[in-house]
Amino acid sequence: MKILITGATGLVGSAIVELCHKKNIDVNYLSTSKSKIVSNPNYKGFYWNPAKGEIDLECFEGVTSIINLAGVSISKRWTESNKQAILNSRINSLKTLRTGVDSVDSSKIESFVSASAIGIYPDSLSSYYSEEEEAVDDSFLGSVVQAWEKEADTFNKFNFSVAKIRIGLVLSAKGGALPEMAKPINNYVGAAFGTGDQWQSWIHINDLSRMFLFVANNKLQGVFNGVAPNPVCNNKLIKEIAKQLKKPLILPNIPEFPMKLILGEMSYILFASQRVSSKKMEEEGFNFHYPNICKALKGIYSEATKVKQESPVSQTEFMS
Repeated sequence: MKILITGATGLVGSAIVELCHKKNIDVNYLSTSKSKIVSNPNYKGFYWNPAKGEIDLECFEGVTSIINLAGVSISKRWTESNKQAILNSRINSLKTLRTGVDSVDSSKIESFVSASAIGIYPDSLSSYYSEEEEAVDDSFLGSVVQAWEKEADTFNKFNFSVAKIRIGLVLSAKGGALPEMAKPINNYVGAAFGTGDQWQSWIHINDLSRMFLFVANNKLQGVFNGVAPNPVCNNKLIKEIAKQLKKPLILPNIPEFPMKLILGEMSYILFASQRVSSKKMEEEGFNFHYPNICKALKGIYSEATKVKQESPVSQTEFMS
C-alpha cells in the first residue's frame, strides 16, 4: 500500500504520515515548497502548484490511496483577500489533483479521502447533526465547506471510493487550537467565550489520523463526521483544560463584542455551536481511543509532560 497525501507537513498530515510509517505504509506527498521535498524510500516528496494547476505526475506512481488535506488555514483574520485564499486553496488543490488523476493510469487507486469540516452545519445549541443533514450554515465557513465538498464530489467519476471527513476541533499538543486555548489559561486570563453553552465537537489527533487511514483502507464511500462520540460545551472544555494545567479560572466569560472588535468576522468560530454525531463512523466499525474529553486531554498532557522530561526545549511547544 502507498498513500499520496496533500498537506502532509501540516498538523493532521504529519500525524497521518507518522501512523503510516508505524504501519509500514509508504507515503508520497505533494508540497508547494521545493525546500520541503525529500526523497526517502518510504517518504517521497513531489512539487505542485495548485494556483497554477501544476503537479508532478510521478507522485501517483504506485499509489493505491489518496488523502487530501490541502488548504490555507482559516486562523488568519478574514480579510476579503484571505477569505478568497481560503476558498481558492481548497478548490484549486482538488482541481489540480483531479487533472493529475485524469492524466495517469488510475486503475491501481482504490480510495480517495478528502478533508472537510463540521463548519457546514448550522449554528445551533439544540440540534444534533448527522451526515444526513442538508441545511448549510449561513456563514463564510458554511459556504466554503459546501463548495469544497462539491469539488471533492467530482472525483466520483473515477473507479475508486470517494469519502469526505468533516473534521471538528482537533486536539493536539503539537499545534492547532489547543495550545492557543491553553496560553491564556496558563497566564491566569483564561475564560470561556460568550455564554459558554456553545457545543464543541472535538477529536483527538490520534483518533483523527486513524480515522483517515480506516476510511481509506476500507474504501468507505460518502460523508463521515471526524468527531469524538461526546461533544462538550465551551465551558466544560475550558474547565477541563484548566484542570489539566492545574490553573484556576478567575475571569468571567468573554463577551462576543470585544472579540468581534479584535478578530472581526473570524470571531464567529469562537461562538458558533455545532453538536455533531460520530454514530455513522462507529457503525462502520471504527473504535475511538479517546471517546471523552477528560481522557483525551489527560492523554495529551501526559504525552506533553513525558516529552518535556525527555527534552526540556519542547516545553513551550507542548505546554503553552
